[in-house]
Amino acid sequence: MTFVQAMTEPRLAPTLRPASPNGLALLFKGGVNLLATLVFVAVIAQALPHLLAWAVMHGVWQGNGDACRDAGACWVFLRQKGPFILFGIYPETQIWRPIAVVTVLVGLALWTMPRAHWTRITAAAWAGGLLLVLALMAGGVAGLSPVPVSSWGGLPVTLLLTVLSLAFGFPLGLALALARRSSLPLIRCCATGFVELLRGIPVVTLLFAASFLAPLLLPDWIRLENLARALGVFTLVSAAYLCEVLRGGLQGVPRSQWESAQALGLGKRDVLFTVILPQAIRKVLPPLTSTIIVVIKNTSLVMVVGLFDLVSAGRVALNDPAWPMPYAETYLMVGLIYFAICYGVTRYSLHLERTLAEDWQ
Repeated sequence: MTFVQAMTEPRLAPTLRPASPNGLALLFKGGVNLLATLVFVAVIAQALPHLLAWAVMHGVWQGNGDACRDAGACWVFLRQKGPFILFGIYPETQIWRPIAVVTVLVGLALWTMPRAHWTRITAAAWAGGLLLVLALMAGGVAGLSPVPVSSWGGLPVTLLLTVLSLAFGFPLGLALALARRSSLPLIRCCATGFVELLRGIPVVTLLFAASFLAPLLLPDWIRLENLARALGVFTLVSAAYLCEVLRGGLQGVPRSQWESAQALGLGKRDVLFTVILPQAIRKVLPPLTSTIIVVIKNTSLVMVVGLFDLVSAGRVALNDPAWPMPYAETYLMVGLIYFAICYGVTRYSLHLERTLAEDWQ
């Protein structure tokens, strides 16, 4: 269609939609909603003054552990122990290295968000950035003092486990999804058994098995740190869950899409990665986002095998006898960090859903 035809072709009149009620109208519409709203407002009105008194009016912002006894929120504890919670037992003189690691990972994530940056250059930047991150954390190169993996902890460990387990788990999950849809019974049964086994065993059990059984099963010349074992477990578990999500998306793409692409002369690999997979991912963005959030929160389970993630670093910080164990403040800080990460992933997923829906209209 030419520009003149597009401008002169008659168009259908827009369809008028009934105005939808606003949120406040929905809250107070009906007896049940009105009763639930009144109960909710009453609970908030009852709890809010006590929360403000604990957090603000009686909160301790300066001083030491003695000032926090018989007082409100001990915010000074977070100011003193914040670096330990965020970075674990990493040497204090080298604390700039985990800070740089978090900055690099967050910067790469922000750079990847625009769809115009979904290129091979971005993939190469992620590969180089991960190598840089590991070099910064481990040291021993470029004049950096070596730091053992047992001294890593806090937010860098959480981000590294999340990024690496998803980076390794996504292609493995895609391979399992294709294997589960294979016409060969042996491949299909093996992939199904592998996925069901990993989904049916708790992650904590798998972490304990990797921590205690791996040294017995592996040769003596192979020695894996707890971090590597935990990464292997999270990679396999994320691959099992991503497999089912991707399999559902692949089944939702009509068979005619495969046939049409092959009729145009595209090979099987090009059909999968340029035609089928983008449509499949677009169809399963909500469950894919939920799986990513589950992987992020599962990283807190590494505390059972002695790794210093955010939760375990917070628990260790609470054992200082000079402080009155402010559990609420510590876990509030850790919870807000996890919430910020998961909420950012959720908002970005909603943005992708909206923009992709507009492109396909």
